[in-house]
Amino acid sequence: MASSLNIDKLDLKIINEMMHDAGISYADLGKKLFVSGGTIHVRMKKLQELGIVKGTRLQVDLKKIGYDVTAFVGIYLEKSSLYDSVVKELKRIPEIVRVNYTTGNYSIFAEVVCRDIQQLRRVLHDELQKVKGIERTETFISLEESFSRSVSIDTEEPAVSEKNGKE
Repeated sequence: MASSLNIDKLDLKIINEMMHDAGISYADLGKKLFVSGGTIHVRMKKLQELGIVKGTRLQVDLKKIGYDVTAFVGIYLEKSSLYDSVVKELKRIPEIVRVNYTTGNYSIFAEVVCRDIQQLRRVLHDELQKVKGIERTETFISLEESFSRSVSIDTEEPAVSEKNGKE
């Protein structure tokens, strides 16, 4: 699939390095990968145009700026066909930072970040529970994030290609 997007080993190495340190300059990354900074710039522009790279994010220790509560909410839908409309409403709640469509007990699993328990209560009671299509929720409060990391891209294996819809 990656080959059908015209992605090569260098692109994968760039992605891997940038996922681990998005603050590295193109010149420094070029030195590390033995290409010019201009090559990195051109490749990054291509990866953005292909929709593979979707901007950059600043990682912030939210607890240090007052966001002390992270919770995960399992959401049961009245009907699975309501997924799209429920997600549209969830996007309007700024404290919800991630939503996944899941298998298992819940239709949706959401991550919520709040300053304190009172804000979490308001989000759950005043906003989330009022979304049409949600049957009920189950909330898990995180006591600690032990680690968080990006996936490590395998840059040594050839990328899988699709040929006539088959591998």
